[in-house]
Amino acid sequence: MSRPPKLDLASIVAAAGPVGGTRKASARPAAKANPPASGEIVQLDLAASDASAARAGTLKERAKQMSVYLEPPVYDQLRDLAYAERTKMHALMLEALDLLFKQRGARSIEQVMGENPR
Repeated sequence: MSRPPKLDLASIVAAAGPVGGTRKASARPAAKANPPASGEIVQLDLAASDASAARAGTLKERAKQMSVYLEPPVYDQLRDLAYAERTKMHALMLEALDLLFKQRGARSIEQVMGENPR
């Protein structure tokens, strides 16, 4: 037996609602704008806010992620230190990187962050 075709959310919503096309909403707040009728697809124009969001995004949006594999006893010790110091493991890892940079003669995280990002 063949599988039925996979539907996307837009086509399901469009099929369930009244015929009449889509409506485009502005990012500007309208005075007492009417909410879209059930089943309509609303597209927001976010071009103006994209530029400011790119500069001031969250750490998760700005940063590069990397994984560190730790043996269970090492992980447990790091977790215990974070708990005892009432801090997060992430902060301890950044502190460890700062100490490594200092030991190797590299610039600190604070000095690197003061420059323009790449």
